Amino acid sequence: MGTPELTVLEAAKLFAESGMDAIEIIYQDDYKCAIHSDAAEAELVQLKKKLDALGMEVSCIVSYASDYNQPDEKKRGKAIDECRQCIKLAGLLDAHYIRIYGGTFLAGDEGFEQKRKILVDSMRLLADEAGEAGVSLVLENHFNTMTTGPEITYDIVKEIGRANVGILYDQANISFLSGEECEECIRIQGDKIQYVHVKDFAFKAPGMKFQAGSVTHVEEDERAVITKIVGEGIVPWPKIIGLLRELGYDGYLSLEYERRWHPMDIPEASVGMKAGADYLRKILEKRL
Repeated sequence: MGTPELTVLEAAKLFAESGMDAIEIIYQDDYKCAIHSDAAEAELVQLKKKLDALGMEVSCIVSYASDYNQPDEKKRGKAIDECRQCIKLAGLLDAHYIRIYGGTFLAGDEGFEQKRKILVDSMRLLADEAGEAGVSLVLENHFNTMTTGPEITYDIVKEIGRANVGILYDQANISFLSGEECEECIRIQGDKIQYVHVKDFAFKAPGMKFQAGSVTHVEEDERAVITKIVGEGIVPWPKIIGLLRELGYDGYLSLEYERRWHPMDIPEASVGMKAGADYLRKILEKRL
């Protein structure tokens, strides 16, 4: 997401030069810095060899499917099939996580309990298949899904009841959506957090309310926040990382640098992502 101008391999080279350990790869057609659905297995095997040569792990495969909770079998089946493709891709690239949107649930939608049950059933089905490949599904705290704030996300993941289904903790999303502080989010979700997205922002103006008509992103005329380089916004990353350490979390901290959606806010990844990574390293080394 942070490198829309580059190919996946070009992005990996940039991240390696910036001292990062891994790359989170998007699975989506019609986006340059992604793996596309027509990628041949031989092509992916070669990509893995080149990533290995760079010393870059693949931390996570990012799926943009979200209709896992839809009563419409065709819509739901399309999302499930995409996740199955991501499971295969994860196996080829030795990625152990797949980012999952916890269903589609927009403002004004009805039938929450029915759709929640469908989501749980879909995730159990996919979790069992992913488990055979050594892959975990991580449901993100994300707007316009059923896994928004900490309590509902935790309850759904607990109901799914699979060891390889966890929470992708995204404090920035929670902060501009439902507003819970990091202490509460980590306390509630703690034992289910398996992956963490790191990003930063500032509100455009006091009192602005979040809105979005899509699961994937916020259109420019809907935005209540400005994207920032990590460490230059309002998200308290030193405190969050300290709390995660106390929890015993030792997994990935993945920079979700939203240049794909908001290039007017932040510089190219060679500047902004590197600065964010350097900032995180200082926190981890307890220099901040």
